[in-house]
Amino acid sequence: MKDIIRIGTGAGYSGDRIEPAVELAEHGALDYLVFECLAERTIAIAQQARRNDPDAGYDPLLEARMRAVLPVAAKNSVRIISNMGAANARAAALKTAKIARELGLHGLKIAAVTGDDVLDTVLRSNLRFEETGDEVSAYADRIVSANAYLGAAPIVAALAAGADIVLTGRVADPSLFTAPLIHAFGWRMDDWNTLGQATVVGHLLECAGQVTGGYFADPGRKNVDDLARLGFPIGEVSADGAVVVTKVPHAGGCVTEATCKEQLLYEIHDPARYFQPDVVADFTQVRIAQQAKDRVRVTGGCGHARTATLKTSVAYVEGYIGEGQISYGGPGAVARARLALDIVRDRLAITGVDTSELRFDLIGVNALYGDALAARHDEPFEVRVRVAGRTSDPKEAARIGNEVETLYTNGPAGGGGVTKATREVIAVQSVLLEREHVNPVFEFVESQR
Repeated sequence: MKDIIRIGTGAGYSGDRIEPAVELAEHGALDYLVFECLAERTIAIAQQARRNDPDAGYDPLLEARMRAVLPVAAKNSVRIISNMGAANARAAALKTAKIARELGLHGLKIAAVTGDDVLDTVLRSNLRFEETGDEVSAYADRIVSANAYLGAAPIVAALAAGADIVLTGRVADPSLFTAPLIHAFGWRMDDWNTLGQATVVGHLLECAGQVTGGYFADPGRKNVDDLARLGFPIGEVSADGAVVVTKVPHAGGCVTEATCKEQLLYEIHDPARYFQPDVVADFTQVRIAQQAKDRVRVTGGCGHARTATLKTSVAYVEGYIGEGQISYGGPGAVARARLALDIVRDRLAITGVDTSELRFDLIGVNALYGDALAARHDEPFEVRVRVAGRTSDPKEAARIGNEVETLYTNGPAGGGGVTKATREVIAVQSVLLEREHVNPVFEFVESQR
């Protein structure tokens, strides 16, 4: 058993950069490379893609990432774990196997973890949404997907069976990182304090560049060098769960107490009770200390027994949004922009566009902070009009953008740069599903030898 396991983060969201992952696989001396690519709505969008094509539904950048990173990962014996399987982990594994064969990488053991899709169970249930208290059954004809947050166990099992690559669907973000540690160090699945510290490790690493200075920089207050070449983090984890967060030396960005503290608090509601599928983690005793440049040691996480339920994200169609934008510049730009908004407001009423909600914004003036704060500042020299509305019908939504577009020739002088869009709204609420209704498993889809 190794004294130290080195885990790198290859992605912090679906559309993340690819080059830092290759850099880690090449220069990071890694044991594992983890790609965390799912957000709450990402998997619902993937479910829709799968309904149109049974072989689709995995991360759209899966192929690009695998083609870039597999050769160097295989050369350096780096094992890969990712939730890029999204709504179709098995198809993702099959695609990865095909890519491996095309790259001449034979003998890789590729596993798919499934069991997070619990749509049928949720539709048959008497559950209520945690956020609103509404009965799930009242949304039945609009529900797109229901995915339970799996924990580390099926990934641990796949690694124990020899998997070189593990692709999952909805797994809790920290569990992607705790799984290889449980496997490597032989931790018990009821060692709550160690799993709590492992969750600290996963939480620090899961957002990739955020802990190395991305989403942190604020010029003049928090300066970060070379963000265009931002490096992604490495966690050097010992058998007791203590971690040193670092990066490859030549990469841009930084790892400091401040970057780690900001990431530790990111998306945390109650630091004393951070609910995860594997453990209820407690971050209140975490200690963060700078060891050297770009080396921060983090200890002190602990935990309590996991709950009897799993958070399950239920996505459903919540109408459509229509939007139009147009810009005005030069003297009097704000006055012309306000006239443009008045025209569109009147036009939507005259033509009877059916909306349940409308917004009229002047981006650069009042879109973020409202008119009260905008009034305290000098008039800007350029402004962008934005009109957006929610409808129950895509054709009604499209009429909003069309009215903005007509300002080209039917509105105030100097309008330009029109954009318009119509999109379906996928909303997400949560239910708590008893663990007994969720059966995570893994299967191998191996490349040809």
